[in-house]
Amino acid sequence: MQKYCVWIFFIICIWSAQSQVPSKIGDTLSIVEQDSIKKSKFFKQIGNGFFPTKYIDIDLRYLIKYNQYEGLRTGLGGKTNDNLSEKYRLNGYVVYGFKDHNFKYSIGGGFRLSKHSNTWVDLSYTDDLQETGSSSFLTDKRFFSFFEPRLLNISLFHHHITKTISLEHRITPYLLSETELSRSNVYTTYDYTFFVDDTAFKEFRMSIAKVSLQWNPFNTFEPVGDIDVEKDGFPNFTLQISKSFKDVLGADFNFFKADFRTIYILDLNTEDESFTEATLSGGLALGKTPLTHLYHTYPNNLDKETIIQRFSVAGINSFETMYFNEFFSDKFATLQLKHYLKPFNISKRMQPQMVLISRFALGDMDHIERHQEIEFGTLNKGYYEAGLEVNKILFGFGLSFAYRYGAYHLPKFEDNVAAKFTFNISL
Repeated sequence: MQKYCVWIFFIICIWSAQSQVPSKIGDTLSIVEQDSIKKSKFFKQIGNGFFPTKYIDIDLRYLIKYNQYEGLRTGLGGKTNDNLSEKYRLNGYVVYGFKDHNFKYSIGGGFRLSKHSNTWVDLSYTDDLQETGSSSFLTDKRFFSFFEPRLLNISLFHHHITKTISLEHRITPYLLSETELSRSNVYTTYDYTFFVDDTAFKEFRMSIAKVSLQWNPFNTFEPVGDIDVEKDGFPNFTLQISKSFKDVLGADFNFFKADFRTIYILDLNTEDESFTEATLSGGLALGKTPLTHLYHTYPNNLDKETIIQRFSVAGINSFETMYFNEFFSDKFATLQLKHYLKPFNISKRMQPQMVLISRFALGDMDHIERHQEIEFGTLNKGYYEAGLEVNKILFGFGLSFAYRYGAYHLPKFEDNVAAKFTFNISL
């Protein structure tokens, strides 16, 4: 996709250059500056996950994906842009899973209350799948990855039909907030019963309020033409509070959740291009919370017999030796440390980079007996993993190796080892 986008942009640039014949040196400089601004805007959109057209920005997240439940998942999504309206917007997507033979979709829209603070009110209706045990921040929807390798191996999903109303508001240039009220009907695509209050629940109704804050106190803003390009500074912090209300719009459970994450990068601008990245995250769920809304700490290893059978693609911040659906928690903390060494300057086009990695997870669960028809463990003894990656060996591909040790070390040596591809591209 990146290759095609670059070529499309290149063709547009050639066409634009041919349609403007400068008569003066000043005109030439003006055109060069305008082209530079257009290029910056284009790649800013691509980096946010959208391919811009005149009135609609195509959402790149829905073009093609793959997972164990849906198989190939493909579709189309997008949102209207400021050329159509600066006060109103529409967004949506429709996708189809070739293995489960089902369509999923979402449709929504919003209106702007304030341009200065970028305050929007949005409404949406979604009929889709979500990974069981996954935890996402509302403010993360502005972040995008071209390739999410962990999705290839996910098998445990729940289906949800969700109606939401949300308020997006930039409190300060460094503090972004989003508040959401939602009403969902949820059922699992696997055998699972949540037994609580002497009642066995196969389907759940939820009414949830969420408040998410993204604080980037060290970000900087660089003017490019008539826009300010935001550059990441570290550390940054994300906090999200969720509350489910029983009997509100027919909801079944009361529970409370708090999620936190901070990312810190040390010596990002050193001359030898080496740096260290640390990511600390945690979550807490209190009350009667079904497995769908608990935590799995992002495992990324297939439950197969040999290393070769488990060979797949390494994730960005996942535990490569932890098997899918092996552990769940209602409280957890993880720490991931990555040290990026100076790239090896083999040639102009081949500059692989080695990354040393250490990961730790701690978690536990109260009332584990509530979760029936499914078996899993907890992380109360502490989970340890160490590894290394050699990235960007050829065409963005590299290799990853990880080893599981500590209290959850397995009897067979090969069951503790994960060997995988990595894939990294950057604009």
